[in-house]
Amino acid sequence: MIGAIEIMILAIIFGIIYGRDAIDKSYKKHPDESVMESFAEDVKEYYQTDPKRLIKLGIFIVSVIAFLCMGAYLLVTRTDFLLMLGLD
Repeated sequence: MIGAIEIMILAIIFGIIYGRDAIDKSYKKHPDESVMESFAEDVKEYYQTDPKRLIKLGIFIVSVIAFLCMGAYLLVTRTDFLLMLGLD
């Protein structure tokens, strides 16, 4: 039976191997550019293909923040969380 530590070690090894290949293939680093200049060019090319991606990304970020705030509100108001922390 494989334990959690062995699975985590395998995931880290595969992440290092395949992550490095994905980074090398996706980001076109030129020798005369800094890292931020190259990243800015990649982002510009990414959003020129579909300009609505930035709007979709903004909506996603706002919805994630709203979800987390609603979860925190329900945690505080519907449970004894504050009492467990000694703040009540």
